[in-house]
Amino acid sequence: MKTIGELCKIINGIYNIKGNAEKKITGISSDSRKIEPGDLFICLPGVHVDGSVFAKQAVEKGAAAVLTTKHLDLPPQVVQITVHNIHEAMEDVVPYFYDYPGKKMRMIGVTGTNGKTTTTHIIAHILRSAGYHVGVIGTIHALIDDKELPIHNTTPDVVELQQFLSLMYEKGITHVVMEVSSHALAMNRVAGCEYDTAVFTNLTQDHLDYHKTFANYLAAKEKLFQGLSSGEHVKDNKTAIVNIDDPYGKDILGVCHCKTLTYGVEKEADLKGANLKVELKSSSFDVTGPFGSVSLHMQITGLFNVYNTLAAIGAAHAEGVSTEIIDKAIQTFHSVPGRFELVEEGQDFAVIVDYSHTPDSLEKALTTARAMNPKRIIAVFGCGGDRDRTKRPIMGRIAAEYADIPIVTSDNPRSENPEDIVKEVEKGVLEGIKEGQHHEVIVDRRSAIYRAVAIAQSGDIILIAGKGHETYQILNSGTIHFDDREVARDAIKGR
Repeated sequence: MKTIGELCKIINGIYNIKGNAEKKITGISSDSRKIEPGDLFICLPGVHVDGSVFAKQAVEKGAAAVLTTKHLDLPPQVVQITVHNIHEAMEDVVPYFYDYPGKKMRMIGVTGTNGKTTTTHIIAHILRSAGYHVGVIGTIHALIDDKELPIHNTTPDVVELQQFLSLMYEKGITHVVMEVSSHALAMNRVAGCEYDTAVFTNLTQDHLDYHKTFANYLAAKEKLFQGLSSGEHVKDNKTAIVNIDDPYGKDILGVCHCKTLTYGVEKEADLKGANLKVELKSSSFDVTGPFGSVSLHMQITGLFNVYNTLAAIGAAHAEGVSTEIIDKAIQTFHSVPGRFELVEEGQDFAVIVDYSHTPDSLEKALTTARAMNPKRIIAVFGCGGDRDRTKRPIMGRIAAEYADIPIVTSDNPRSENPEDIVKEVEKGVLEGIKEGQHHEVIVDRRSAIYRAVAIAQSGDIILIAGKGHETYQILNSGTIHFDDREVARDAIKGR
């Protein structure tokens, strides 16, 4: 616990305290529904509603103090802390309140458009194999060793992240492996975290609805690597792991002022993959690095997973894990849910569910499927609503180019009309379609998956792209249960 006065002294800016500065704070939340007696409530402005409208609700639940940008009409026993910039004040106060757990554990951050989830899980698997207690924070979940915690954003906000990290430290976690999104870096959700190893996977078009320009998107990613050389560090041994085959790898290297380790398959790199053999359910390749050369065999497949594995090897090497442990760990790593995940029900064609929801990831998933020499590829895919519209026709062209039968359908339409979204995607399909090539538009996702299974022949591959591990679909009318894997299994059984 800390007093209100202690918390305010850490604020890098002007503040005003109305009430008892010696009152102790027992917790912090920006969600009035989660307030416990003695907490500080942060009136964080949302997309549609200012958090100050929930201050009275927070007080009713026992909030001892409120952090706000305006004077509020609250009971006299509730302390009001008024600041000019609530985001900056929160970034100062919250990590301090939790005693900076992100400076007490080894922090490994993974950023990039694609590959973050699989890369973080491979790194965590290797570190656990080396005997460390590992926490994971990412798109699918947060993990404390093997205990799963629910999560709402790829990188949680400052309050939730510091709570996760504090709990992890209390439970004896030594290493935290995190997906660090461009939104989190741009919004500074990772305030108070000191990263030790940072991984760059790749950079392709996504999130331009938020960042507006690709330059802004790149600049957000670069922040993770610039932070490795901060003068405020309390830990040593900083390393940047960079995909040199990616066109933007050189830009990332340009902002690094610490030890770097490049990886790749095409260009010369510190970690170089060669002699790749990619099959439907496994893959193998040789890697040469500072430790010499080793032949690796994996129970995951795809060229993209070769890159993810090289990135993980680099991170593990930077954290001092031996080559022998890395080799053994990679042999026992299984796929991450919804990442090129096979759906097996005894059928004579392959069904793969993948999270690929960007042009680059869709292209990589389809080229991986093509490398397996299927009779045909049937691609079921769509684009989300209320997100980057410019990628819709691009993904349509990619599906037309790499799939034999593209089936355009809904993803998470959110507030948009799903028929409008599929029309924009179909424009790209029609631009890329080859003479005699068949395509279909089926707005209902369940019907689209059933159709793909119905027309599949022996030796085909069906790629169901876009939602991966998600077990829901976000519609204008609300969120419903929807799991591509479940629907695919039902469709196969019903053939």
